[in-house]
Amino acid sequence: MDERQLRILRELGELGSVSAVAEALHVTPSAISQQLRLLQRSIPVPLTERSGRRVVLTDAGRALAAAAIEVEVALARARHTVTDFAERPDGSVSVSAFHSAASAFFPFLLRGLTGPDRPRLVLADEDVAQDRFPALTRDYDLVLAHRLDHGPPWPRTVTATVLLREPLDVALPVGHTLASQPVLSPRDVAGHPWITVHDGFPLMATIDAIAGAADRRPDIVHRINEFAVVAEAVAAGGGLALMPRWTARAHPDVVLRPLSGVHARRHIDVLHRPERTARRAVRTVLAELHRAAAAIQDRDA
Repeated sequence: MDERQLRILRELGELGSVSAVAEALHVTPSAISQQLRLLQRSIPVPLTERSGRRVVLTDAGRALAAAAIEVEVALARARHTVTDFAERPDGSVSVSAFHSAASAFFPFLLRGLTGPDRPRLVLADEDVAQDRFPALTRDYDLVLAHRLDHGPPWPRTVTATVLLREPLDVALPVGHTLASQPVLSPRDVAGHPWITVHDGFPLMATIDAIAGAADRRPDIVHRINEFAVVAEAVAAGGGLALMPRWTARAHPDVVLRPLSGVHARRHIDVLHRPERTARRAVRTVLAELHRAAAAIQDRDA
């Protein structure tokens, strides 16, 4: 039995005929009769009987129709509970981000979403290979992920919105011989030691593009994913590196120079499962992320 069948049984008890039920529910009498037959298959005793030309409820039918009222009340309460949950402004919202995005966005969220009737944030750092970001939407309401400007799109199983299209610059020590140049080419940088991310992370595709444009494989000496650590290694003379222009924290002994000749830009996207934004609190956090993205770009533009 299902809710619709019980509703029909209840209406038959109140209205007294199949035709009257069909008119009330805006369906055909044959559709009502079919649903009554389906309901009867799941019940071991007769629910209806003929009374002249009409179909009426038996004692068992009347008992089940009375129970149907309780079912409808319970379902209505359940729907109201779900609606109240979905519309709560202060619901809990979980957000994950890779390290540099967490460093840039989390402070904006924490400052912008304080006070009563604001979402309760649950923040986490998740620095994973690009193909693993969509799976994180099982565990988090919103996932900040990165991919290269010309990289493959996210799967259709998740909703993706761009927060930033962030340039990637070459990071080098203040006193480096290339620091005086306003723009660097792949040939300028390919012959120097490099600090890169681990394989499987999007920035490696830009390193490969540099190698292709310069016709020379860069000498990769260190592999570090955390940009704060990368900056320290660059400042200490450990090599050149690609650094995001807006979301990486500035270092006093490191300069950034634009790279020409290759696509050197990444997307910072927010991923989520489509049903997550049915909740008002999740929509509020998503809007705050977009405000934060605009502020981050304006601050460092």
